[in-house]
Amino acid sequence: MPTPNCVPNAMPELPEVEVVRRGLDTWITGRTFATVQVLNNRAVRHHMGGARDFEMQLVGSRVERVERRGKFMWLVLDDSSALVTHLGMSGQVLVQPLDAEPEAHLRIRATFTDGGRAMHFVDQRTFGGMAIDDLVLDDAGNPIPASVAHIARDPLDPLFDADAFVKAMRIKKTQVKRALLDQNLISGIGNIYADEALWRSKVNWAMPTYGMKPAIARSLLANAIDVMTEALSVGGTSFDSLYVNVNGESGYFSRDLNAYGREGEPCDRCGSIIVREAFANRSSFRCPRCQRLPKV
Repeated sequence: MPTPNCVPNAMPELPEVEVVRRGLDTWITGRTFATVQVLNNRAVRHHMGGARDFEMQLVGSRVERVERRGKFMWLVLDDSSALVTHLGMSGQVLVQPLDAEPEAHLRIRATFTDGGRAMHFVDQRTFGGMAIDDLVLDDAGNPIPASVAHIARDPLDPLFDADAFVKAMRIKKTQVKRALLDQNLISGIGNIYADEALWRSKVNWAMPTYGMKPAIARSLLANAIDVMTEALSVGGTSFDSLYVNVNGESGYFSRDLNAYGREGEPCDRCGSIIVREAFANRSSFRCPRCQRLPKV
């Protein structure tokens, strides 16, 4: 299948953020910050103390581990705080040699006391950012940044409750795609993987969730888990150079998409032409034959 030539702007979702988390866990865990430079104040706009405070707090802190919930990722520091990162539309966290040529949109640069590779936060559109946050305890007694505590568990979380999600979705009076994108109901799923899960489930994005058959809800959840797991195995979905892993490499799942970004192409299941429809200031892609809205 060819890679889509023209797709709407897409934000990194669970698989893309998890790829970055794994890379940072490999390269950054156990290291201590030596220097931190904020090169664009917008990149730390959510840090209450401002750029200077951000730099001072990080210097001397040791990274204990790197964690994620949904699309949010954070470095757990040894002072019981966390460096929270949200990639936004174009954010990248890269691990680069100290003598590497600076990236064009470098916003934050950090070095470590061991003299090894530096960590760069690069963001062309500056919709993403970093902030230092206090850790609080979640519903299972595990530490989580206060700013992320309201986000629902994602379906790859071992503590994710599938039965509770199905129940909550079936009593919610909304459209099924809106429910999949509701980060207070289930996190990590964005426009790409919602469209892919809906295609696999033969469900129209506008289907009402209230009273949805449990079998449909469970099939949709299972397909969302499957498609994100498959995407994760090949580094996520990259349509351009904006989403990359910590080494600057793109993911390859765009080659396996069945619906998202495939307007005008034949459906892999029935041959009908994939259509693009307006949805909440963005787009939805579906097969008009396989994903018909049930008549009432």
